[in-house]
Amino acid sequence: MVRRAAKADSTPKAKTRARTVSGERRGRSGAAYAIGAVAERYGIHPQTLRLYERENLLVPARSEGNTRLYSEEDLETLEFILNLTRNLGVNLAGVEVVLNMRGRMLEIQREVEELLQRMQREFAARRMEPPLTQALVRLKDLYREDYALEHRERTLSPSSHGQGKEKKGERG
Repeated sequence: MVRRAAKADSTPKAKTRARTVSGERRGRSGAAYAIGAVAERYGIHPQTLRLYERENLLVPARSEGNTRLYSEEDLETLEFILNLTRNLGVNLAGVEVVLNMRGRMLEIQREVEELLQRMQREFAARRMEPPLTQALVRLKDLYREDYALEHRERTLSPSSHGQGKEKKGERG
């Protein structure tokens, strides 16, 4: 059976595909590239990109016509995947693990940065408080510490009432 590709290229859909493949398309988040342009740019087959999508390693946006649109961020992820597979010999299962760990590390980094910013804001707010307010806050903290210490001492030392019961228990 012989396939004829020449006639298929003359259809309106093929012409549209050729236009989107040859260049860059603009989406809401900036530049977006069609699957053929990405495949050509990185020297891989479009089926490889589809495989990466099936494996959830790379998830391009979709146009209204359901065309895959690869963003700059997708291209960075693709470059990372290709480096792992081509240069380091990592299989797709390993790539998935590495991408998950990378994502978790970025998430933790964002959380730490948010915590540092919050601490810096609190520190700056305390530094801006008038000295009297700071003194009152410190006095309140000392009172709480003294109260906690006193309460702890009461619970640890036997009371005279409790000692009487112990003596009665020892005698009887």
